[in-house]
Amino acid sequence: MTDWTFNRDAIRVFRFLHCEFDARSGIARLAYAFDDGPALVETITLPGAPFVLDDARAAAAERALRLLHLIAGVSYYKAAVPEEIRIDGYAIDADTAALLESVYRNGLGEFAYRNGLDLRARIRFPATLPSPAGRGAGGEGSAAEAASSQAVPSPQPLSRGERGFAPALGLRPHALVAIGGGKDSLVSIEALRAEGVEQTVAWIGGSQLIAACAAQTGLPTLNIGRQLAPQLFDFNRQGAWNGHIPVTAVNSAILAFAAVVLGVDQVVFSNERSASYGSLIPGTGEVNHQWSKGWAFESAFGDYLQTHVAADLRYYSLLRPLSELAVARQFAKTDRYDAHFSSCNRNFHILGERPTSRWCGVCPKCHFVFLALAPFMPKLRLVGITGRNLLDDPAQIPGFDALLEYQDHKPFECVGEGRESRAAMAFLAQRPEWREDAVVRRFVREILPQLDAAELALAPLLVPEGEHRIPAALWERLRDRFAA
Repeated sequence: MTDWTFNRDAIRVFRFLHCEFDARSGIARLAYAFDDGPALVETITLPGAPFVLDDARAAAAERALRLLHLIAGVSYYKAAVPEEIRIDGYAIDADTAALLESVYRNGLGEFAYRNGLDLRARIRFPATLPSPAGRGAGGEGSAAEAASSQAVPSPQPLSRGERGFAPALGLRPHALVAIGGGKDSLVSIEALRAEGVEQTVAWIGGSQLIAACAAQTGLPTLNIGRQLAPQLFDFNRQGAWNGHIPVTAVNSAILAFAAVVLGVDQVVFSNERSASYGSLIPGTGEVNHQWSKGWAFESAFGDYLQTHVAADLRYYSLLRPLSELAVARQFAKTDRYDAHFSSCNRNFHILGERPTSRWCGVCPKCHFVFLALAPFMPKLRLVGITGRNLLDDPAQIPGFDALLEYQDHKPFECVGEGRESRAAMAFLAQRPEWREDAVVRRFVREILPQLDAAELALAPLLVPEGEHRIPAALWERLRDRFAA
């Protein structure tokens, strides 16, 4: 298609062409297209090939690969957000369509808000297979509507697993633990180590910072390659819609696929309960930058894996019952990673300038992590980690105001709830070593008098609570550790 050119507003269809995995090389290929344009091929590379899969695991790997193909397509779909979605290579049921519509609509919430788009009526996945017996679509009805109006090529015969009765594969007890280079995953890794859970530290892409953190754990590592279709960057230069996507959903699908291929029974993330709360935008409502880190995604995705991919594949966040402040308290218990970790997202941009040090000191993540750790570690140690005292710089006041939800909304970043930031700041206001710093002093003078003192207590925010998918026996052992 040498004469095809990307024209965002003229595109009518986004197509899922096909997906394939070569067990000999460990390379998966995911192919997409707009209208009749060229194939956009993304590659995922699993180290350790060749892989030998029995029939049951090969079938489950195919189911996991299709799920990955469908979720990873969000990176390409957003370039034009066309009105029609087609799946050329296989068919899906209403359960799958409902999951995908939730991931795309909610995961692209910030993207839609920033670009002034309404995607609610656009995102409809064509469901042509019957739902498993006794199970509903679990969605908003749009998948069933789409099934009656859109034709999909006849698929190959499906196994019981593909119809929602996924078999158990006899996966070995072992956790693939996603590491992101920040404090949260390191808390999970150390908690699992303390409980004797066999684990491999896994990440996607070529970040040297994450690789250094992974090496510091001293555990087995798995670095999965992901290469986006190169045309996507050309499309961006030609006016494609751009913005935030549900990266955690994509990474979750990659690791679930890897777990099946490797024959291990757990995929572990480190998303706390604060991730379920978004930014309240006047006139718009809640927009959650980190929706795919929240409980709604975790519960839906984890259930789907067990019903449609493998009954004995567990997906959960080890930190789900904890607040961001509770995670910070756990992290502060060891200095093993002080010189290696960073929660500054500017280190992880695909394109553009990165900070010369591990902490830029001016982004919402730097602000929040500094504020969250301050109540739980000596001031000298914290300043040594980030390189400077962010709370003693008057220029940082607007950034901290946003965290406090004072005359601004919570930033579009993976930061804690406003009540956590207010409680942490109020706690520091009582500490002699912090209360004279510029940002804290201004908080005491201007903001604290407007707050309800009863809502500023730190201790209630440190109590583990809420829904989670952590295996019961493991949680029984972890509860006391996280409460201490």
